[in-house]
Amino acid sequence: MKVALVHDYIKEYGGAERVLEALHELFPDAPVFTSVYCPQFLGPHKKRFASWDIRTSWLQHIPLKEKLISPLRLLAPSVFKHMDFADFDVVIVSATGAYQSNMIQKGTATHICYCHTPPRYLYGYATARNWKKNPLVRMFGEIANHFLRNTDFQASQNVDYFIANSNEVARRIKKFYRKDATIMYPPVDTPHTTTIIKKQAFFLTGGRLAQAKHIDLAITACTTLHVPLKVFGKGFAGYGEELKRLAGPTVEFLGEISDAEKWQYMKTAQAFIFPSEDEDFGILPVEAMASGTPVIAYHSGGVIETVIEKKTGLFFHSLSASSLIDAIQKFEKMPIVWSKGCQKQAAQFSKKRFQEKIRSFISSHGTMVM
Repeated sequence: MKVALVHDYIKEYGGAERVLEALHELFPDAPVFTSVYCPQFLGPHKKRFASWDIRTSWLQHIPLKEKLISPLRLLAPSVFKHMDFADFDVVIVSATGAYQSNMIQKGTATHICYCHTPPRYLYGYATARNWKKNPLVRMFGEIANHFLRNTDFQASQNVDYFIANSNEVARRIKKFYRKDATIMYPPVDTPHTTTIIKKQAFFLTGGRLAQAKHIDLAITACTTLHVPLKVFGKGFAGYGEELKRLAGPTVEFLGEISDAEKWQYMKTAQAFIFPSEDEDFGILPVEAMASGTPVIAYHSGGVIETVIEKKTGLFFHSLSASSLIDAIQKFEKMPIVWSKGCQKQAAQFSKKRFQEKIRSFISSHGTMVM
């Protein structure tokens, strides 16, 4: 069986790219089709993709393409529509919700979409850039989005089987695409050792430093409380500089870090703070729990499916620094030993379980014998 993988674009390394990596482990000979590939922006994760057969579109030859990821979504439907998969038996699209990557010409191939979310910018969910703040941009953006929503719906009808990364995303698929989806939580890497390490006096947050993640709330809350906070990850669209201007002396920016460094920080942090809005799933909170570290999260999106209140973490219910401050203060007063419960909860999201479910899904739908 000839398998092909499709991914919107490869420029950052986050949860969606971890899914792509897990799929590539299952199908190591499968080429990966994408719009643009910018390895120079992958930092310590660049080597993960070095040996892959990555096939890009003509957008790869556009100057400054790495700065045009957002505007290029206007061209993305046409780009993917001209990708021909007639020679393949199975095409697995890892759809991050950035582009309409389901527009592919699948031919007779079985088209499976692992959907991280329908495009957030098309359906009113928080995005990395606040593009609506400029009235002129907002006017043209809304006009463009009207046509892109129609294109996105057409692309969704091209899919034979949807797999959603959470119940939250399955509901979005049903609402916007009028299709059912099988739910398979994404794979979460776990530390090489599950030994519990003594906690240190700091909180941790980070990931993709984009506006929808609301890292500013964690910084403001910890600055106000005068408690140490470590922030890892790369700033997105100037947001990183905004965060540094907000930060007080107790906040430390780590930049992009390796997986080994991330696990060390996660295992020793008091808690991982996750203020993200309308999160599709949220891999980082599960990674924190796998490290034996509880999560303080905004009660929104997929994280509601992974964090258990007062067993593996706490929720705050208003997207404000004051609400997060209350949650941190409540957390510090709770005499709970979190580690074992956190690790037990995280175990159900392992990469091994994800890959087994993907194998079973493909086998049960008659596309190949695994």
